[in-house]
Amino acid sequence: MKTRNIVKKFFALAAAAAMTLSLCACSSGKTQDSQPPQGEQTQNVTDAQQPSGDTTYKVAIIKQFDHPSLDEIAKAVAAELDKIAADNGVKIEYNITCGQQNDQTVLKQLADQAIADKVDAIIPIATTAAQIAASSAEESKTPVVYAAISDPDAAELTGIDYVTGTSDALNTAFIFDMMLAQNPDVSKVGLLYSLSEPNSIKPIADAKAYLDSKGIAYVEQTANTNDEVVAAASALIAAGVDAVFTPTDNVIAVAELAIYEDLAKAGIPHYTGADSFVRNGAFATCGVNYTDLGARTADLAYEAVTRGMGGMEDYYLMDGGIITVNTETAAELKADYSVFSNMGQVVEVQTTED
Repeated sequence: MKTRNIVKKFFALAAAAAMTLSLCACSSGKTQDSQPPQGEQTQNVTDAQQPSGDTTYKVAIIKQFDHPSLDEIAKAVAAELDKIAADNGVKIEYNITCGQQNDQTVLKQLADQAIADKVDAIIPIATTAAQIAASSAEESKTPVVYAAISDPDAAELTGIDYVTGTSDALNTAFIFDMMLAQNPDVSKVGLLYSLSEPNSIKPIADAKAYLDSKGIAYVEQTANTNDEVVAAASALIAAGVDAVFTPTDNVIAVAELAIYEDLAKAGIPHYTGADSFVRNGAFATCGVNYTDLGARTADLAYEAVTRGMGGMEDYYLMDGGIITVNTETAAELKADYSVFSNMGQVVEVQTTED
């Protein structure tokens, strides 16, 4: 990978404001002397197997904010670091921290603190957290191994010799194939997303291109807060759309529990970019397994720390192919999702508020 200066455009991005978010929950573990600023942390020290020497690695895991998909990834990263330590006879210390209310200032403080603590690697989860971590590590060249970046090129996270990670790039066309397989009569689709989410830029462009090619009309609604998401969903219902599509948009995901019932009662299936939406009431998705993605990210981080970044790819695209359907929402919609069985592995879930 080539070295280049990081363009710090992300600080000009409007943060998703006024979202109702909680801080990261803590789990038991040993306490470090240093504490990350303005964010609650989860601290754990892996010593499932004592190291054969004094080999200890320190890793900072930084979630962009508290969110089901990001939580799943962080837990998977931690579990894989535990396994790596046990398998290799080393000790791995790791913090899990998160920004409060998607606050870029807090994320910058967390990344800077990780550099000051001389961690061996930073694992940021989601796009803005990754951009900020890459900026903080520009001088120290601390390996930054991000998780779940839908479009690393658009996020300007490629071509940097100390940055790599996993991409959950969405197969937008396949999700629309699912939509039409379930209901061939779809004539108008709602596109619900946030303008502040880099993850949404390419999938929304792909969605428009797909719908234009099929001669299907679409209505766009954007939102940056929970209240705006609720209003946008109501506007799509009023517009009489036959289905709604949202990519891996963190702003909409946080508000899914507030809109899924209204969409389902209106007979409008919500197709989304991640299974966390579906577990919070959306109808269906096809995407990556975030537990697998988290484990792969941890493996890459260990490789970067122990073997160096030379020869590593700009990023590693995770395979999708898992179709997740909310059976309760399907029942409310009276939607037959058996057609999806011919398109991939179907996983049935019910609505939770996790």
